[in-house]
Amino acid sequence: METLEQIKARAEAAVPGAILGILLNSSPSAQHSLVVDNEHALAVAGFLRDDPQLRLDYLSNATGVDWLDREVKESNITRQVVDGVERDIEVTSVRVVPGYLEAVYHLYSMELRHGPVILRLRTGNRSDLVQIPSLTPLWRGAEFQEREIYDLYGIQFTGHPDLRRILMWDGFEDHPMRKDYVDPDDFEYEPTPHDEVLERAARHYPTTK
Repeated sequence: METLEQIKARAEAAVPGAILGILLNSSPSAQHSLVVDNEHALAVAGFLRDDPQLRLDYLSNATGVDWLDREVKESNITRQVVDGVERDIEVTSVRVVPGYLEAVYHLYSMELRHGPVILRLRTGNRSDLVQIPSLTPLWRGAEFQEREIYDLYGIQFTGHPDLRRILMWDGFEDHPMRKDYVDPDDFEYEPTPHDEVLERAARHYPTTK
């Protein structure tokens, strides 16, 4: 199979205007990823599926990732006068990089027996800009997996044929796989509470005198 750099270059040529990046993976698996902008995500994914040299016809799995806001320290050297002498002074500032949600797709070719190519789509933030296009129109196997990501992370997949909760019940608030998710204090729905769950659930049991 081609290198990820070659796939990126051919995808950019096939889909004018597409913005693609390569996210490196430093783990032993070294499974690097393609990050694609949402506007061109469907077109790029269609290229990956239909290109004769790739034929990535099988979506093995899709999962979500929650990236919290993070602080980045930046240092700059400025010229200042100190005690009448001009000196180079290092000034450190802190910049907040907004967090976002991410859907990660692992693609293989059953026909050509190669893969994976890992494709990543990102939301604008973690609050109101949480829409990315659904890839279900290209790989039907994405349908239930995107529903799970929607349920647990809160990503809104535009164009999904049946976007609704799949694990949590209707009316459940929030998304349990978010890194800042707080467990509810009421565990009355727990059929057999134990350990810490039992201790917390006991706060809601009626007291007897």
